[in-house]
Amino acid sequence: MRLMAIPATSGGEAAVADFIRSELEKVGATPSAFSVDRAQRRTPIQGDTGNLAYKVPGSLRGPRRMLMAHMDTVPICLGSQPVRRGRMVHSANPKSGLGADDRAGVAVTLFVARELQRLAAPHPPLTFLWTIQEENGLQGVRLVRLGMLGKPSLAFNWDGGAAHKLTIGATGGYRMEIEIRGLASHAGGAPDKGISAISIASVAIADLHQNGWHGLIHKHGKAGTSNVGIIHGGDATNVVTDQVVVKAEARSHDPKFRQRIVREIEQAFRRAVKLVRNAQGKRGSVKFSGQLDYEAFFLDRSEPCVQVAAAALESLGQEPDLAITNGGLDANWMFAHGIPTVTLGCGQLNQHTVSEALDLHMFENACRVAWHLATATESKSDAT
Repeated sequence: MRLMAIPATSGGEAAVADFIRSELEKVGATPSAFSVDRAQRRTPIQGDTGNLAYKVPGSLRGPRRMLMAHMDTVPICLGSQPVRRGRMVHSANPKSGLGADDRAGVAVTLFVARELQRLAAPHPPLTFLWTIQEENGLQGVRLVRLGMLGKPSLAFNWDGGAAHKLTIGATGGYRMEIEIRGLASHAGGAPDKGISAISIASVAIADLHQNGWHGLIHKHGKAGTSNVGIIHGGDATNVVTDQVVVKAEARSHDPKFRQRIVREIEQAFRRAVKLVRNAQGKRGSVKFSGQLDYEAFFLDRSEPCVQVAAAALESLGQEPDLAITNGGLDANWMFAHGIPTVTLGCGQLNQHTVSEALDLHMFENACRVAWHLATATESKSDAT
């Protein structure tokens, strides 16, 4: 409840990191067990802290395991006022989301780390990782200092969804910025002399919508998504707007089809530039920039982290639900770093909306699963 109330969006996670360290130091964690990298100095948003790792030696022999979650929330969660109603938690502020994505994941991993220290429970070598700037494109994990992780052999990430869900694959995402240049003029005295950058953007977006390249996309047996999410431009209603910046994204599990979506977006804006002219026949211009935020990945069912996570769920009488998501996860970049990572849910519902909620039954199940994974007691014989 305290974690969800901390206002910390992407780039402002220092307060969450301080909370984590404080809770662990209260039960005897030593400062030397913590590491913080400088990823925030290289992310698009200059943040106030880097990724936080907490590494502890094992009292049981076995490969190192890593438990992780991201610390940031989306902006709609600023102002969260968590309140419990029965077995659900909501925000009492009707204008804010709850922030269970992903403070519930932070709480699951922090609970396990704290209780292991407090109880001196036997466990294999462990690394806990709390990442920054997941919500703005998995930026923190992309730049994580791998040397502070201790070479984990098994990795488990807690993020959205039901506690019995094991996400073993995720889409790849490309983020782009489109700068449109028009020509300013007086909107009342000489509107025909101007070239409206807003008109160009509108024509292009309508083109994408009408031709099936915006939103959910199904073409020739391929699937993906695209979205125009941000438009900035204009200062006054009496001026024909001469500059607009549009930010968009394209996603697909198929890298070649994702590239096709990007090309279709670019072509729509180029066509719009040709269509929108002033009385003298002049046209505007368009410039594109972009980057691959994360590549798609897929874990085979035989991957050790998948098998171990499934065994933990089964030991608690739960049937694992293997899933593929159309969203990005920190696991995308962990996979690219050579650390296959399975993602588990912890009870978040309706993420990124003001109706976000946390199911406490699923959250408590997630804590039990995480405990089994941290203590290497996921086999059915240990369930009793």
